Amino acid sequence: MAETSISLSQDQFTCPVCLEIVVEPVTIPCGHNYCMRCLSDYWDQSEVYSCPQCRETFISRPALCRNVMLADVAEKIRKSKLHLAKTEWQTECGEVLCDECAGTKKKAIQTCLTCLASYCETHIQPHWQFETMKKHKLEKPMGNLHQRICSKHQRLMELFCKTDQSCICSLCVATKHRNHDTVTPDMERTEKQEQMMMTKREIQKRLQQKQKKLEEVKDYVCLIKTSVDREVQQIEKSLSDLICCLKETLGNLMKKMREQEEREVAKAEEIIERIEKDIQDLKRSDTELTELSETDDDIIFLQTFTSFCVPSGSRESLSFALTGQCFTENLKKELSYLKERLENFSFQEIVKFIPVVRDVPLSPLFQTRHEFLRYSFQLTLDPNTMNKELSLSERNRKVTRGRKMQYGDHPDRFEHWRQVLCRQGIIGIRCYWEVEWIGKGASIGVAYKDMCRKGKGAESGLGGNDKSWSVDCSTTRYSVWHSNKETEITAPLCHRIGVYLDCPAGCVSFYIVSEDTMTLLYRFKASFTEPLYPGFGIGVDSSLIICHL
Repeated sequence: MAETSISLSQDQFTCPVCLEIVVEPVTIPCGHNYCMRCLSDYWDQSEVYSCPQCRETFISRPALCRNVMLADVAEKIRKSKLHLAKTEWQTECGEVLCDECAGTKKKAIQTCLTCLASYCETHIQPHWQFETMKKHKLEKPMGNLHQRICSKHQRLMELFCKTDQSCICSLCVATKHRNHDTVTPDMERTEKQEQMMMTKREIQKRLQQKQKKLEEVKDYVCLIKTSVDREVQQIEKSLSDLICCLKETLGNLMKKMREQEEREVAKAEEIIERIEKDIQDLKRSDTELTELSETDDDIIFLQTFTSFCVPSGSRESLSFALTGQCFTENLKKELSYLKERLENFSFQEIVKFIPVVRDVPLSPLFQTRHEFLRYSFQLTLDPNTMNKELSLSERNRKVTRGRKMQYGDHPDRFEHWRQVLCRQGIIGIRCYWEVEWIGKGASIGVAYKDMCRKGKGAESGLGGNDKSWSVDCSTTRYSVWHSNKETEITAPLCHRIGVYLDCPAGCVSFYIVSEDTMTLLYRFKASFTEPLYPGFGIGVDSSLIICHL
């Protein structure tokens, strides 16, 4: 009897309860199959014994017996699924499997481009033994062989059509691709490899740019958080100072009022004392008159009454008035006005005074000079800060180092270092300026006004202290300075330097300016608590000019 191959769906052997291949399958009277455990659990939780699938009800709970034949088929299906999963995993891992192996496939050792199949060590033997097969073209194992076959001619694709940009077989050349520009795949790959390397370099360049932007945005987020924290601390301090001032004012007012109270009370007590004395005098006079009226001697009456004098008393007591009420009326009006102002000072108005929250551009992400020029800031040099070996010109925008000049002494003048600061102090805003230097070198930076000006020590030089930040430029190198710490920078020589100061974000950046391109030299991050003054140091035989933007 010939064998009959029957292909069955795995769904026919799936338990309707757990939706998996049946385990310990049982068949109930209605003919449906279930896992023994699934059906037992279902009936244990139900008051009626029915089929979960067709809902047929049974009077008594049917006895469950294992279906041996169905169990064998289910076991084979499970093994088949495991084998298929293993085969797929091997294929995904890059292994090429033998096309001739039945059941568990072995690893292929060679692929025949004539037979268009891959063979393991056992099934490759005929290609080595039979003369007709020795002429077949054998290669190292190739995966996805079906992708290498021409769908039209069922032959190996051995050529590449440059006209249509597609892989073709030898028969395609004589038909659809006649007179087309065709080459071998390896020749085309060489050309495409060069294009691929260029594309890869472009991708890597863009990747670096994106990573740099990502880091800059992250840095900017940190700057925003730091700036907001700083602003919150300053506002809290200002409000705390205001509260302390109000408390101090309240204390002083209370003291003044108590002093006024003491003066008024003392004055009133003095008047009370005088009035009481007058009352006593009047009472005594009244008693004397009463006694006089009762005397029978007319001569004594007349002599005594004629010499009797009514006490005048203290007349100023009649004009007494309290001044305390007048003292507090003006104060009440002022406090009422202050209270009204505070009540009307809304949160929206307060927000206007928080520069870091409002209109914050992503300054670290500026790409062109045009974007920086929106914040251009005009500067002029301060002659009172200029070292005596420097001279000014170009309306105090150019400084040149030369012979010693006869300038008068000034507390702001740099005594030893050949440096000068600008007149303008900058705080709470964003601004940009550019300078050009010529000669052997120059220092470009910003500093607090209380930076040291005297002596030859580093603390008097730009970047030599914690009150200034600078970049030193020379014909051979760049270096940045802060707190007398130097950091060398590698960059092409340029005589035009741009400075971008972002006070709200807490950073000052130095750029090389070339036409419309900006190259970042260095960015300092700091918490600027005072106005910053642009400053410059001039090297030997050198000069510097603030560019007009």
